[in-house]
Amino acid sequence: MPDVRIVNVSKKFGKILAVNNVSLHIRDKEYFSLLGPSGCGKTTLLRLIAGLIQPDEGEIYIGDRLVNDVPPEDRDIGFVFQTFALFPHMNAWNNVTYGPKVKGFDMKKAETIGHEVLEMVRLHERLDAFPNELSGGMMQRVAVARALAAGAKLLLLDEPLGQLDAKVRNELRYEIRKMSKDLGLTAIHVTHDQSEAMAISDRIAVMKKGKVLQVGTPNELYMNPQSIFVAHFIGESNFLEGYIFSVNGKRATIELRGGIKVQAVDKNIKIGERVILAVRPETIIIEKGNNKNAISGTIERVTFEGTTVRYEIRLENQDLIVIVKPSLTEEWFNVDEKVSVHFPPEKTHVFLYPEAGLRGEIAVE
Repeated sequence: MPDVRIVNVSKKFGKILAVNNVSLHIRDKEYFSLLGPSGCGKTTLLRLIAGLIQPDEGEIYIGDRLVNDVPPEDRDIGFVFQTFALFPHMNAWNNVTYGPKVKGFDMKKAETIGHEVLEMVRLHERLDAFPNELSGGMMQRVAVARALAAGAKLLLLDEPLGQLDAKVRNELRYEIRKMSKDLGLTAIHVTHDQSEAMAISDRIAVMKKGKVLQVGTPNELYMNPQSIFVAHFIGESNFLEGYIFSVNGKRATIELRGGIKVQAVDKNIKIGERVILAVRPETIIIEKGNNKNAISGTIERVTFEGTTVRYEIRLENQDLIVIVKPSLTEEWFNVDEKVSVHFPPEKTHVFLYPEAGLRGEIAVE
């Protein structure tokens, strides 16, 4: 099965640079996601890999073959669209077996493939049903089956779960990953849903404005974001402004507004430089009362979210932070209660203050 290499690829539409000098290596049999907000270039990149559009610059390889000038039908790909894109006048069986028949497979082989893939997507009993007789989840299963039946070695999925309700979406995302892994396919999955990408991907490329900001496993992106945008877009972070007050060994002391000082692991940022602190809500330690070695704050809002409790806390310097704790194992706090909070240095990320400002840096457009 193929790996995919994208080398310095760019694509413009008029004056809009949709894909800006992107280089990626998607490994053989990997389930890889392109993640980013709407308009970041992820679907354009997928369509470039599929051959539906041509790059203005750069090279695209599937396996060892340069495919810039290879038409889509000769790239051994299966493409699953967000809108299902089934033939409305064909039942599930004819939709699925269309690819093998067009490719010239003999009837017996086409029928064998049809039965196998419909069994795989658990729709064999509905092979006579037309698209308008199927639910959204069933239609997308047929679309996946059709892509697999054509003998695809590379599965491309463009927001395949975007039109489904939450429960069906959560179930189907694991089914698609399992099918891909069982068949040993290389899969590239486009989504703007962070939880979806985190749940099913071996690795993720986070994109913004046509560029790839960071590539890594879900754990790497969450625990070690390399930019403010990634810290914001993957999961949730509290952002606090300050400057580097001092550096001692591998620890840096950051002074926040109001003279509050916190520590973080040093990232070779110089004393006096303006920075942004990013802290995940679940990593912050919270205690009752005032602790002179911690930051004081007041609970402004408590929200029960099932498995977790969300606290909004106004710090003594008037910054507002969010802390999330398990609802069943943690001690609860109340609105207007005085508390102390502590940021673990090894889980506090430090970034240079961006030229565009914090709001500009985390903006999705």
